[in-house]
Amino acid sequence: MKVLIVGGGGREHAIAECVAKSSRADKIYCAPGNAGIEKIAECVPIGAMEFEKLAEFAKSHAVDLTIIGMDDPLAAGIVDVFEEAGLNVFGPRKNAAILEGSKAFSKDLMKKYGIPTAAYETFDDPQEALLYLETARMPIVLKADGLALGKGVLICNTLEEAKAGVKEIMQDKKFGSAGNHMVIEEFMTGREVSVLSFVDGKTIRIMSSAQDHKRAKDGDLGLNTGGMGTFSPSPFYTKEVDAFCQEHIYQKTVDAMAAEGREYKGVIFFGLMLTEDGPKVLEFNARFGDPEAQVVLPRMKNDILDVMEACVDGTLDQLTLEFEDNAAVCVVLASDGYPVSYEKGFAITGEEHFAGKEGYYCFHAGTRKNEDGTIVTNGGRVLGITAKGADLKEARANAYAACEWIFFENKYMRTDIGKAIEEA
Repeated sequence: MKVLIVGGGGREHAIAECVAKSSRADKIYCAPGNAGIEKIAECVPIGAMEFEKLAEFAKSHAVDLTIIGMDDPLAAGIVDVFEEAGLNVFGPRKNAAILEGSKAFSKDLMKKYGIPTAAYETFDDPQEALLYLETARMPIVLKADGLALGKGVLICNTLEEAKAGVKEIMQDKKFGSAGNHMVIEEFMTGREVSVLSFVDGKTIRIMSSAQDHKRAKDGDLGLNTGGMGTFSPSPFYTKEVDAFCQEHIYQKTVDAMAAEGREYKGVIFFGLMLTEDGPKVLEFNARFGDPEAQVVLPRMKNDILDVMEACVDGTLDQLTLEFEDNAAVCVVLASDGYPVSYEKGFAITGEEHFAGKEGYYCFHAGTRKNEDGTIVTNGGRVLGITAKGADLKEARANAYAACEWIFFENKYMRTDIGKAIEEA
C-alpha cells in the first residue's frame, strides 16, 4: 500500500512513524516533510497548499491513501479536490473542517444542539465588541474566529487588557484575516484535557486522553505557543468524565454535523475543560493535535491504516481502538525566543542516541537538512522528544533524560511538563 502524508511538522512525523509500523505500508511519501520524516519516507517538494500538484502526484504514483495532517489545507478544501479526482483521502471535507476553521460556527453549533460549552457572543464590529466588554465579567476570553496557528486566543484579566485584545485581534489584525470576526466567551476554570477521536461520518471512536502545555515558560507563564509539551493519558479523564462526554459531547457533535449536511470523516480533537459544572468544550480541531499526536499515536496498538480506511469507508463501527497501558511524555525543544523571535540554522547533534531504543522518539518539527547532510534548526519548535514509561513519573524521567542527548545552540525547553500532575 502506498501512502502520502501532507504536512511537515512534528504531528506529521508522528503519523509517519505510526504508518511505518503498519505491515500494509509498502511505500510512504510526505509532502513537504522534514529532515526527520525523510528517514522513514520519501519527501516530496510540494507545499501543503498546492492541492492540484498534490493530487496529480497521488495519481501518478498510484497512492492508495493520502493523510492530511495540517489544518490550513483542510479548511481550504484539499479533501474535496482529492475526492473529485477519485482519490482516497483521510480528513474532513471543507464544509466539515469549518468545525475548526470558524470558532463562531462551532460555538453556534454547540448552542443549537445542546453541547456543553462556555457562554459567548460573536462580533464583526470592534466597536460593538468594546461596548459589550463594558458590562462583561472579568476575566474573559477573546478568540479570533479563524485559524491562527493555535495562538489566536487571549485570556484577559481586566477590562483594559480586554480592550487592548480587541484592538490586537480585530483592528491591528495580529492574526490576519482570522480576526475579521471574534468570539468573546466566559472564562472557565478547571483542568484542561485533550481528547482525539476517529470519525467515519456516523461512528466515533475515542483515543487516549492527553494534556498540552501551551505557555512558553515554566509554571504556565509566558506567551501562548503552539504547545511546549504534553503527556498521555490524563489522570483527570476518569471513567465518569468519559461517560458524560460520550453521552453529551462526542456522539452529539458527530450527529450535529451530519444534521447540518456536513458529514464529518477524519479526526476530531476535543479540547475540554473539566469545570465544577461538568466537562465543557473549549475548542474543536479538525486534525490530530500537535504535540498531542506525539504522545497518543505511539501508544496506539491498532494498525493506523486499518482505522483510517474504516473512517473513509464508513465502517469504523467494526473496529475497537486499543492503547497500551502505560504513559508517554513529550517535551518540545524550541529555539530560545519562541514564539516571538529566534535564530535558525544551528546544527543539531545527538539524534543517534535514539537509534534502537524502544519507547523513545525524536519527532522533527522545525528542521531542515543542508546540502552537506547537516540537520539544522528551521523553526520555533524544533523537536518533540517523546518517551514512554510504565506511568507518568517514569515517562517524564525518560523524556527529560532523552532531552539531554540532543544539542543545538539556543536550545530551550520547559522543565515542568507533567510535573504538577506527577506531584498531585
